[in-house]
Amino acid sequence: MWADNETSRDFLNFSGVADTVAEIIVQANGRPISIGVSGAWGIGKSSLIKLTQASLASRQKIEGDREFVFVEFNAWLYQGYDDARAALMDVIASKLQVEAKERATAIDKVAGILKRVRWLRGAKLVAGDAVALSLGVPPMGMLGSLLSIGKGALDGVDAAELEEAKKKGREAAEAAGGLLAAKEETSPPKEIQALRDSFEEALDELGITLVVLIDDLDRCLPPTTISTLEAIRLFLFLKHTAFVIAADDEMIKHAVRKHFEGVNDDTLITNYFDKLIQVPIRVPALGTQEVRAYLMLLFVDNSTLDAPIKEKIRLGVGQQLRQTWQGKRVDKAFVQSLHDSFPRDLIGKLDTADRLAPLMTSASGIAGNPRLIKRFLNALSIRMTISKAQGVGVDEAVLAKLLLFERLGNPKAYAELVAAASSNESGKPTFLTEWETKAGQGIDLELKEPWTDPFVSEWLTLLPPLADVDLRGALYVSREHAPLITPEDRLSSEAAELLAALLEHPEMAGGLKERLSKIVRQETTVMMDRLLDRARQSQSWGVPPILEACLAVTTADPVQGPRLAAFLGDRPPAQIEPNIVPKIGDQDWAQGVFRAWEKADVAKSVRTAIKKLG
Repeated sequence: MWADNETSRDFLNFSGVADTVAEIIVQANGRPISIGVSGAWGIGKSSLIKLTQASLASRQKIEGDREFVFVEFNAWLYQGYDDARAALMDVIASKLQVEAKERATAIDKVAGILKRVRWLRGAKLVAGDAVALSLGVPPMGMLGSLLSIGKGALDGVDAAELEEAKKKGREAAEAAGGLLAAKEETSPPKEIQALRDSFEEALDELGITLVVLIDDLDRCLPPTTISTLEAIRLFLFLKHTAFVIAADDEMIKHAVRKHFEGVNDDTLITNYFDKLIQVPIRVPALGTQEVRAYLMLLFVDNSTLDAPIKEKIRLGVGQQLRQTWQGKRVDKAFVQSLHDSFPRDLIGKLDTADRLAPLMTSASGIAGNPRLIKRFLNALSIRMTISKAQGVGVDEAVLAKLLLFERLGNPKAYAELVAAASSNESGKPTFLTEWETKAGQGIDLELKEPWTDPFVSEWLTLLPPLADVDLRGALYVSREHAPLITPEDRLSSEAAELLAALLEHPEMAGGLKERLSKIVRQETTVMMDRLLDRARQSQSWGVPPILEACLAVTTADPVQGPRLAAFLGDRPPAQIEPNIVPKIGDQDWAQGVFRAWEKADVAKSVRTAIKKLG
């Protein structure tokens, strides 16, 4: 299993991008900078931020260089528990307090920052008055009710309402008492400017550059997103600060659009975003080489190899990926060249990675997304564990191909695949034979709904072919999405027992006719389905034992006769032998079968047998 967490170990060849972001911060040389790391959910933004931090932290320091101090802030964690604006100010101020104590300098300046942060938090408590309005904070919490009392004043107030207002005022003073220290006359604009001044002075005295890493902003609801952006704006464009913000820019623009709801001006939204993000950087999309390398490194990382060997392989793969533009490849052969002895099971998993990579890259449901790839592999790992625990022998490559269709294919097509394998006596989806053959030869397929999705053509080329594979074990461990229902599951115990006897000893079918006559039609239909599946395995049609079983069922339920007739009429002419003619000659449906065989140009001996029968 693989944890769905960001990492500072590069499996995605992002180090070059992370080093570039780090270099931009270094080259700013104290000037304020804001960098937006954009990309879709799960594409690797958080890992890129971690790699950027590692790149900055590992740079060789020259005398006189300022030290980088990092503040990590995840707005999503505070959503619903605290105001993101206030939380970010607290996190930054607390980090500076720790640095000031460790360096024994700028302690008073940092104390001033903390004091002003408390004041601004307190200002939010009285969000119904002019202080809140100057900050752009809506009324909320206990004192929001003060504003509602004020609205009532438009119609005049009575003594009871006035007393209620006084009570609310006293409660407000008590609530704010722990946050507001007595101080000189002030105002929000003055406090904000003083906070910014104290912040710059503290950074200067500490001799550090503060790098604020903000993650998961695109997971937040619009109000939390805007609140965090406003806090960023408070500290933005101050000397010796750098903000690296990981978020899907489209999600951020959506939050801004919601904030300015009713203002139909996309230019305003774009300008708001551009003023916050000076340098936009998009996480690079993964190609087949990167996806293959990622899959292989995940398997290596989860193997029994020693940690130093894993790291050696990771570094070797990263070096090779940086040269893929020159035609170099990361594949199973290359990865195996990085170490002398791989465990046998790991070699098998590298094979799986080789086969899966093209579809993991191109299939629209995954499209090279690292998080989705991990989730796919975790689902595969869980099912393999279930198969071992329950003693079900399942080939991992077969299970991976089936799981891929389940996750990315049309659900109706997947249901047909499951039904075909379940109803086949050997658990084989034989209807795939022609499709897989043509797909493997590059021949275009003419498929009908629900099989028309382009994904199907790609999936059919993926090894191993499934048409001749017993899928019952794989379907059994995949029951979370599609229950495994065999035809026998719909039979009574008596019908199931008779079917088992007909399949095991078809030549003894004559002795079962009386019991078969008591079986209801719904069950004889299922029984005939399974007998015809077995009959398709016969390559010669004289009087094979399975024919005896089929005839016994048609005697018990004459409705099944035309079905057997249609089956026999479709047999290849070369398989028909003359001794079948008298065997079926007394059946009501036999003449139709004989005409079909004569049209199909059966052997002369068969024609003679039909004429003799008259």
